[in-house]
Amino acid sequence: MLHHLAAGRQNLHGHFSRDLAPVLEIEPGDTVRFECLDAAWSIEPPNGKDWDHARFPDQDPVLDDGHALTGPVYVRGAEPGMTLAVRVDALRVGDWGVTLAGGWPCEWNALLGVTEHGLFHTWRFDEDRDWATNSLGFRVRLRPFLGVMGMPMDLPGIQSTIPPRATGGNIDCKELVVGSTLYLPISVPGGLFSTGDGHGAQGDGEVSVTAIEVPMTADLTFDLVENMPISAPIANTPAGWVTMGFDADLTQATVSALNSMLELLSRQYGVTRLDALALASVAVDMRITQMVNQVCGVHAVLPHGALSRNSEQGNSPLTRQ
Repeated sequence: MLHHLAAGRQNLHGHFSRDLAPVLEIEPGDTVRFECLDAAWSIEPPNGKDWDHARFPDQDPVLDDGHALTGPVYVRGAEPGMTLAVRVDALRVGDWGVTLAGGWPCEWNALLGVTEHGLFHTWRFDEDRDWATNSLGFRVRLRPFLGVMGMPMDLPGIQSTIPPRATGGNIDCKELVVGSTLYLPISVPGGLFSTGDGHGAQGDGEVSVTAIEVPMTADLTFDLVENMPISAPIANTPAGWVTMGFDADLTQATVSALNSMLELLSRQYGVTRLDALALASVAVDMRITQMVNQVCGVHAVLPHGALSRNSEQGNSPLTRQ
């Protein structure tokens, strides 16, 4: 069944919480069409000079302090310890995009020395939404994805939308394009999934703290997996299998992403952890997802077809789902 969530007051929020009432209940296998504002709650394009443009009215200064998210969605049958599968079926960017660089105080901008002065690049899109051209005339191919896909942790109080967590959130992984399935560990009954922060294109790292920030419409299909215990997000994407790690320390985030990849390789191939490490060293790429969301994100990528095994020795290679 296809459900529709408009970007209206009832369906918008700017935080995660286990206490946030769901706006929609669905069955496993259902698809939801999410209408999403851009992360900054804009309802008209920025003017390219400053933030003096219309935002969504009646924002709560506490509950709407983070990214504009649509949801949450309650998946019937979802229980802690299970895994939520989120298939990205369709993504369509809105009519405009914007990228910011510098001009506001944050730790990353301070490291780069760009807190005092900043600028905006506005982007226009071709009719087919294949290419974007910015205000300086530079052209890039659109490769849209949702920056935020996630659920609350089973913790009291308001949970910020900025740092990603074990249950997802502001992952900002550019590999989560159409055709991907994101797997998230469920922490609370029903999952309470929300999404937003549409990106038209982004480089690994998201080094200006923004990508091409866009309003977006997304079709996502949900399912439950009971025999796939995970402790952090993983994904099956067109680029390959992706495992993720988050930590304030970049090295620890890398170790977390790699540990998840070693578990995946061991499970899929039936090999020891040391065998998995040796295979990862020749076939897996470690990439910086982002450096700008209070914690660092790292993702490990095993490209499809990068490893195969002689059939006479058993254990089929990983296959795309």
